[in-house]
Amino acid sequence: MVWVLLERDARRPRPHSRPRAPTNEWRLDPALSEAALVLLQLYYDRDSTFNVFVGKGQLIAGMDQALVGMCVNERRFVTIPPKLAYGSEGVAGVIPPNSVLHFDVLLVDIWNPEDQVQIHTYFKPPSCPRTIQVSDFVRYHYNGTFLDGTLFDSSHNRMKTYDTYVGIGWLIPGMDNGLLGMCVGEKRIITIPPFLAYGEAGDGKDIPGQASLVFDVVLLDLHNPKDSISIENQVVPESCERRSQSGDFLRYHYNGTLLDGSLFDSSYSRNRTFDTYIGQGYVIPGMDEGLLGVCVGERRRIVVPPHLGYGEEGRGNIPGSAVLVFDVHVIDFHNPSDSISVTSHYRPPDCSVLSKKGDFLKYHYNASLLDGTLLDSTLNLGKTYNIVLGFGQVVLGMDMGLREMCVGEKRTVIIPPHLGYGEAGVAGEVPGSAVLVFDIELLELVAGLPEGYMFVWNGEVSPNLFEEIDKNGDGDILLEEFSEYIHAQVATGKGKLAPGFDAEMIVKNMFTNQDRNGDGKVTAEEFKLKDQETKHDEL
Repeated sequence: MVWVLLERDARRPRPHSRPRAPTNEWRLDPALSEAALVLLQLYYDRDSTFNVFVGKGQLIAGMDQALVGMCVNERRFVTIPPKLAYGSEGVAGVIPPNSVLHFDVLLVDIWNPEDQVQIHTYFKPPSCPRTIQVSDFVRYHYNGTFLDGTLFDSSHNRMKTYDTYVGIGWLIPGMDNGLLGMCVGEKRIITIPPFLAYGEAGDGKDIPGQASLVFDVVLLDLHNPKDSISIENQVVPESCERRSQSGDFLRYHYNGTLLDGSLFDSSYSRNRTFDTYIGQGYVIPGMDEGLLGVCVGERRRIVVPPHLGYGEEGRGNIPGSAVLVFDVHVIDFHNPSDSISVTSHYRPPDCSVLSKKGDFLKYHYNASLLDGTLLDSTLNLGKTYNIVLGFGQVVLGMDMGLREMCVGEKRTVIIPPHLGYGEAGVAGEVPGSAVLVFDIELLELVAGLPEGYMFVWNGEVSPNLFEEIDKNGDGDILLEEFSEYIHAQVATGKGKLAPGFDAEMIVKNMFTNQDRNGDGKVTAEEFKLKDQETKHDEL
């Protein structure tokens, strides 16, 4: 009585030869039970399965019958009478005549020459805009097992996707076929018969010959080398006066993900927009193209294939050959050649007196970003903002935007950053490179003095001006005398100081200009050195 163990060592698969019937390799005395056990161990240690076609006469009749109907991983104890085994003749030196044979059989694999690749999809994402086609490049994870569940390979264990072209011979035929039609995010089990895998020879390492393979696959990414970017407009503002062009400077927020949804970067997490020129190579080619033609406030999704992204090498936590998905929100953009934009919403009927350089203005404003974010408001503070126009008391764009405005007028002034707060912005208040929007209402205008003057006479200048200022008649004018006289002229309407400035500072500067030698007093000789004007003289 002989026991034959027909199973494969589950510890590590090895290549082996074609299926065959028992041969003269089994040369032990069958009468000895210990010898029979040793025979079992010897066969087990060969680290090989017994491979055979069933029902084609390659086995004794009893085994041909006994194996029919078995499942993978099923174990059967088979007893075969002599007439369905080796009969009255036996096998010389191995199996005595009229022996009843007992087999302990474990089925580890099964396939038929007519089998094809079997596909079982057990998860499919709700949205599937595109599936794998021939010549696509894919990135996927997989577990590879035999039919009995023994793991022979896993990309998960290597913590690295398997990246390859599909349908052009880079994969075994069964995998080339089994991946077609998959969606990103889809999970499927692909079962491949050996003649569409590694065939009779195996792979020479971990996969034995004639082994069926089972791949549990999840698709993470796919693209075609011919792909361009794709754009999906998610939100487009109703009003879009201008769309971005090459050479513009954009500020935008984004979330960057892989096709499987894995987040690799986000401007939101840094609480700061991404600021860049577009169309000039400052960003990856796909984004350079994808950011053209956007409106302020627009939200769009830009899908970038790897050859227009970070290529085969990847970058940082972006894998090589990865398709990138950018969900973008455009905050603002401008061009370095832009000037301010002024839109007047209301002008009173009498609008003859227009603001100019040197005028003292009082106005209210709301300041915001292009996306509507409020930065500042004089209305909230309950007081006007007061400046002298043309003296650098506000950013250049605001100075320009307040020109030729009449009292009561309301206008919107849009200021590009190079005429506002520039690349640096104002810490904690105005972002760098921000376009600013000012909604303005001019409440009061005090006409300024002619350019270059800080004080003018409203009438004729006294011919005895020095003597009038030098009240004590000592021949020297001190600052106190000078100041008292000028303020008296202003109070009586005979003279006018430039509005919006510190009066004491103006008077002091006027005195200093007359005090040629800097000794703290002005003599008649010094005073006379000042050029005289027929009208609107300045001291």
